[in-house]
Formats: sequence, C-alpha cells, structure tokens
Amino acid sequence: MATEVLADDRGLRESRRQRAFAEMEANDIDVLLLGREANARYVSGAPRLWTAGTRPFGPGCVVVRATGAVHLVSTWDEGIPDDIPHEHLFGITWNPGNLLAWLRGIDGMAEARRIGTDSLTPRFAQLFPKVFPSAELVDAEPALQAARRIKTPEEVEAIRASITVAETALAVALSELRPGVSERHLAGVFMEAMARQGVTTPATQRVAWISRRRPHGRGEAGAVGAADLVAFDAGVVAGGYTGELGRTWPAGPAAVDAATRALYRQADDVWSRLLGACEAGTSCHGLLAAYEAAGHPLPPFPIATGLGLGFDVPLVDRHLPLTAGQDRLLPGMVLAVTAHVGGEGPGAVLRKEAVLVTAAGPEVLTTSPHWRP
Repeated sequence: MATEVLADDRGLRESRRQRAFAEMEANDIDVLLLGREANARYVSGAPRLWTAGTRPFGPGCVVVRATGAVHLVSTWDEGIPDDIPHEHLFGITWNPGNLLAWLRGIDGMAEARRIGTDSLTPRFAQLFPKVFPSAELVDAEPALQAARRIKTPEEVEAIRASITVAETALAVALSELRPGVSERHLAGVFMEAMARQGVTTPATQRVAWISRRRPHGRGEAGAVGAADLVAFDAGVVAGGYTGELGRTWPAGPAAVDAATRALYRQADDVWSRLLGACEAGTSCHGLLAAYEAAGHPLPPFPIATGLGLGFDVPLVDRHLPLTAGQDRLLPGMVLAVTAHVGGEGPGAVLRKEAVLVTAAGPEVLTTSPHWRP
C-alpha cells in the first residue's frame, strides 16, 4: 500500500485541463471558482482531503483562463502537482475577508468579465459583487458537466484500474459466501480485500444483502440462509475514480430451483436490452424503455449513473423521465448500468456493469463472472 500522497499522472491532468479550458472558452468563462472537491481535482490533479457529504461553499480552487493557472486552498505541498507552484497555494481560513483578499491578489481576477462557480452560499453571493463589481457571476456547473461527462482515454484507463480493484475484492468476498455467514462479514471481507490493494474508500457501505429479505438492500442485516440469493454492490474509489459492478449469487444448491433460474434469465434479458440501448447518439430514455420492453417494473434506484470523479452525469432514474429524455449518450461516456428484476418469492437479481459508450457501440468494461442458470 502506498503511503505517499501523489498527484494524478501528468497525462491525466493535462487531458482533463484541456477539456476544462475548452469549455471555459465555449461558455465565455474567464475564471472558475470551484468549491466541489471532484471539480477541483478534475482541473488540478491534486488528491486533497476527500470531503464526503455536504459542506458550506468555499472557493477551494481557482482556474484563470487568461493565464492557464490553477490556484488551490491547501496547507501543504504533498500531493500538489509540480505545475502548481507553491505561491499558488493559500492556507485554510474561516475568515471570508482573508479568502476574498486572496482572490483579489490572483493574477487575472481583476480583468475577469465572467466568473463561473459550481456552488454558492448567500453570504458569498453578497460579497462577490462588492469585491469584483465589474464581473458577472455565472453558473459554471453546466460547463463542468460538459467537460467531465466525456472521459479522456487516460480517464477510461483510471476507471478500468478502479474496476479491477472492485472485481478482485468481490472475488474474495464471493469465496466467503456460504449459509450462515452474515452480510456484515461479507462486506468486511470485501473492504479488507480492497484495502490490501491500497484502496480505502468504498463507493458504498452497502456491499452485500439477502435479496429475498431486502430486495433493494434496505433494512436490517442478517445471516445468509441455504436458500437465499445474495446481491453484491461492489464499488470502490481508487485514484479518485469510481469503479462499480453488481452481482447476485445463490448461497448454495438449495437456492437454485426453477423460479431462481427463470429470474436469472429475466435479468439477462433486461441486461441485453439495456446494453443495446447504450448506443452513441441515442436518448437516455432508451434505458428506461428497456425495462418496459422486457415487461419488468423500474427499480426504485437509478438504473444508470455516470462513472468518474465523484458524481458524474448522466443520471437515469424513473423519477427523472424528462431528464433522461433530454440527455443523450455520447462517445466517451462511462456508465454504471443496472439490471434488476424480482423482489418476491426467490428474491431479486441485481446485475450492474460498467459500460463505455463508443462510436462503434457499447464496450463492457467489467469482466467479473456472474452466475448462470
């Protein structure tokens, strides 16, 4: 396990910055003020402290189009790329006056006409016009989403590496699957195997569950019975990138009967239709329609999410049909696509795969085996 905090590889950093600056140019944004950590890492390549959950907005990263410079809030140099000099770092402070003084001193800020931000609090919204009266404050999130939704070749390789960690850890967890084992034990085995590969951040705490008792992974954990199907949601965050896959396995021979086999065949049918809907240029609504065409209800969770640094688009969910209809799949997108059928009787079957959208058709990045009826 590596003990040193390292910046992202130069090729990865440079390819992402090129996309970010191109979107700044296309949207006429002179300066980016970024408060979301995934956006900050995208343009800086610095793996700073990961801040899960919500937090007040603070301009933790500043990108100036005119100079090509990146400025960061950081109290140390470890993990900071060599193309971000020490004089471009600013220490953490709770005083907004100090933050604004830092912003005023950045080369290119005074001349900026349009300043884009990915989030904002009412207090900063009041202060910015006073400090930069000639600049227009605009929403930069659409430009950032446009940059991040299309993965560079270097990013695809980073996602592949993350998936490899998840698949290796899943194989170790599956080796422990037997009647009597607890869901928590399986989750612990997965996370231990993940940590042995130098990765300490799971994509979700909900790793394994008995699908007959908890079709969607909700409720109290329990011990696996001989006739149970166990679903695994295997996801990790390695090098900042999320890799995910999902599998469902019988706990033993007693779990395999005609109803179980039929359930797996239905899940394979849904998955085949979902994969067929992952064509470049098509609407994301086709993923929702795949369930309808197969004659199965949509699950209560998203059936497709973007993979990348933190939360990436698209998000395809039954509760957001208009969003899915407006969003289109483009070459370079990487999605976690989920087939889920059942919920009663023998249980439910979950199958999640990572899919790269290409001009030549969808490419499945996950290789972990799944149970065959």
